[in-house]
Amino acid sequence: MTRLSGATAPDVVRPTTRGIIHLGLGAFHRAHQAAFTHEASLLTGDTSWGIVGVTQRSSRVAAQLLPQDGLFTLVEKGVGVERASVIGSIIEVISAVEDPAAVVESIGDPDVRIVSLTVTEKGYRLDPATGRLRLDDSDIVADLAGRAPRTVIGQLVAGIALRRKTDSPLTVLCCDNLPHNGRLLANVVADYVARGQDSDRLGRWISENVAFPSSMVDRIVPATTEEDRSWLHEKTGLHDEALVVSEPFRQWIVEDAFATDRPAWDLVGVQFVADVEPWETMKLRVLNATHSLLAYLGGRAGYVTIAEAVADPALASLSRRMIVENISPTIDPGLNVSAYGEEVLRRFANPNLPHTTGQVAMDGSQKLGPRILGTVRDARAMRGPTIWLAVAVAAWVRFVIDETLDGRVLDDPMAGILGAAASSPDPVAALLGIERIFGTDLGAESEFGLQVARAARLLETGSVAETETELS
Repeated sequence: MTRLSGATAPDVVRPTTRGIIHLGLGAFHRAHQAAFTHEASLLTGDTSWGIVGVTQRSSRVAAQLLPQDGLFTLVEKGVGVERASVIGSIIEVISAVEDPAAVVESIGDPDVRIVSLTVTEKGYRLDPATGRLRLDDSDIVADLAGRAPRTVIGQLVAGIALRRKTDSPLTVLCCDNLPHNGRLLANVVADYVARGQDSDRLGRWISENVAFPSSMVDRIVPATTEEDRSWLHEKTGLHDEALVVSEPFRQWIVEDAFATDRPAWDLVGVQFVADVEPWETMKLRVLNATHSLLAYLGGRAGYVTIAEAVADPALASLSRRMIVENISPTIDPGLNVSAYGEEVLRRFANPNLPHTTGQVAMDGSQKLGPRILGTVRDARAMRGPTIWLAVAVAAWVRFVIDETLDGRVLDDPMAGILGAAASSPDPVAALLGIERIFGTDLGAESEFGLQVARAARLLETGSVAETETELS
């Protein structure tokens, strides 16, 4: 089969120079930031914003993109929508597994003005309870000891240290689902710098020359299937190993606080604002929290995809009640949370997006805090209800216990700790007792912990509908 490449798609507009280093070259980045950047270049003719994509955990994406000269097809599928476009914004691909030194050198390149990241929650090596860097993480310790850095934070700080030598300002743009993600990343970088060499001078230079704007990103991007690749081949005659499929909807809200210039993203739908927090909070607490609820309960019910799960009336009812009764009171009253929630559920129901419950269920220990537990804390401070949020956490608890009892290894950076807790005589209490996740205020003996334990017992023996009835 003829493969997509620069030779087989010669008319695709390509940048000529580096402008952005992107850490975490997965499907989401390609369907979101890379697509926005490509479209901005098409409108303006500015060829200085080429993306150097860095794959972090494996070389698979590099192997897909390198033979295609960085080109890939973005297919958007929705009800009545089906379109494909070739994206040309990625001009280089680096595997951090094979060449970590090249990642640092690229970040240090003065031509680069932005480093963006989509490395998922676990890529930041966070303590979920404090939101600060886990300085006891073995890979962080190894990076600080002087090896060619292999963690995202180690690579970023080493690259910034190179930039200090040329006095080249930089914007570091976090695009992951974390609250106040710009400030959080700045804090994690500061934690790492404080333990390294020349910490005082490097820390001062960063505070004066490196910007960490927050951003909120939104687009559903399921895993690409062989059926997707076959469809594209039939439509275009080209084979694309790096094909990405997404929903038509997309959103990107960015804090307008850059250290230097930026692409003309505002011309292609990106919103630049003074404060991202209202949008960020609503998206994390409504979309992401509901995504997790449906993944855990849907998976237990035997549903393979999120679309199948949200089609279940009991799961849809529970999702709505969590949004309206528990989440909405914690969000800016100027935002229409109910309408946004209904839009989210409609998007989840898109039958053209086989987003699997298993994919969304990964890394739960890192997701509970920003998606659910922050809402719980705000609701408790307001003396508001939290029962359906407790059901969401109970669904995660049951998921961890079931996976462990069935002998499956959890796809989670805390898999060992979770597995040990789930194997204890009282697994629910043991899981709720993990302070790195729940802190000291939401543990097994707290009011919320008791709600979770009750919901977990009901889910163990009854259906979702029966659990909702019992807790109403």
